Amino acid sequence: MDLRRTRVQRALAVLKTSDVAAPTGEQHAQLVGMLGVLGRMLLAGSQPTNEVAASLKSLAATYGNTELRVIVLPTLVLIEDPRSEPVTTSVFDANQKPLRLDQVDAIERLIHRAVAEMTPPGDVAAEIGEIARTPPRFGFWASLLGHVLLTVGFGLVLSPTLPALPLYAASGLLVGLLVLLGSRVSTLALVLPVVAAFAVTVGSGLVAPEMASQSMLSLVTPAIASLLPGLTLTIATVELTNGQIIAGASRLLYGFATLALLAFGLYLGIVVTGISHPHTSSGDRLGAWAPWAGIVLVAVGYYLYSVAPRGSLLWILFALSIAYAGQLLGHMLLGATLSGLVGALIAVPTIYLVSHIARAPQPAVMLTCAYWMMVPGTLGFIGLSETVVGASGGGGALLQTIGGVFAIAIGMVIGTGISRDTGDIARAWHGGRGASHPGILD
Repeated sequence: MDLRRTRVQRALAVLKTSDVAAPTGEQHAQLVGMLGVLGRMLLAGSQPTNEVAASLKSLAATYGNTELRVIVLPTLVLIEDPRSEPVTTSVFDANQKPLRLDQVDAIERLIHRAVAEMTPPGDVAAEIGEIARTPPRFGFWASLLGHVLLTVGFGLVLSPTLPALPLYAASGLLVGLLVLLGSRVSTLALVLPVVAAFAVTVGSGLVAPEMASQSMLSLVTPAIASLLPGLTLTIATVELTNGQIIAGASRLLYGFATLALLAFGLYLGIVVTGISHPHTSSGDRLGAWAPWAGIVLVAVGYYLYSVAPRGSLLWILFALSIAYAGQLLGHMLLGATLSGLVGALIAVPTIYLVSHIARAPQPAVMLTCAYWMMVPGTLGFIGLSETVVGASGGGGALLQTIGGVFAIAIGMVIGTGISRDTGDIARAWHGGRGASHPGILD
């Protein structure tokens, strides 16, 4: 099954390559350089490798070169020119830290503008560099506040109990400090999952031993939500379903390795505190309003922590709400494991639809936020942790995680296919008008 063509890819496909002159030698070198740095940025923006490759090939064709060979791996972009003598291959290292949401939005807008105006490749590459160097709009304390709000918000979504709220806030503060410090200290960044899980486990065990003995995983999981590889696992599954075996398998292994490091940190904390059974039940839960209040906090927290584009807060809240509502519906219809399938089927076309509103951020921004509500990493962490400490049901939770990841990935593929086909029908109905704004849905 073909993965979705993104809005960027559809915009690139609009232009006729036969009307564009073949680039000269210098222009060709600039084109290859532009494609390389753009590929790095798209990978850092959490796009699947096959999607990045399709975008780069379409962009090359738009600029008059239809023969470039593009190979994209999670940490590498290779661009080969078969017309050169000898054949040359340009290699671009793509092992860089993830982009902020405002940078993701700026990159997609730059691509649209470059296609519409045929901006020289050298100028595009220079602007990409400026976007990469742009300092974050929010400082240290705003980012830390964002992480605290994320933790409390996810706590209300995953395990909404009143006594746990202060502990959620404290653990979110602790992990947030570690994450922000890890972005500045490379040694800490290498072991951050272990250190964060260990610190919040020990802290919970020392501050609230009675609550921790009843529901340790419920207390720990919201605090490390920012470290859970749910998006990584989902992207890996999308790549595997599209035949990207090397990329998908390596990313899948990386995701489960991250889960294992988090579970190991939790295990160390349990050994230190002496809590032997980290049950996931946590007493009386708050009312049905609590998860929706949590979504509001997650939206604000994500806006600050990931530095979302200006004016995007309400759109992020919309994306989170649609994804969560879709999952609730999926849970009612198909059960917990397949709830992500319905959530993605509803969220993806809806987000592409509203992205055509003038003030809406680019769809990649809203989609990234929506996937946070479909967190397969949460189930994986709980299942792996229960398996490590010998609790019953851990293996079943891991199997449920695998099923949930594939359900979300298939929902993404089908949802974006619906968006693409609806856009094609709309353009055919209008006789091909509106080529510069391709489709009602993309």
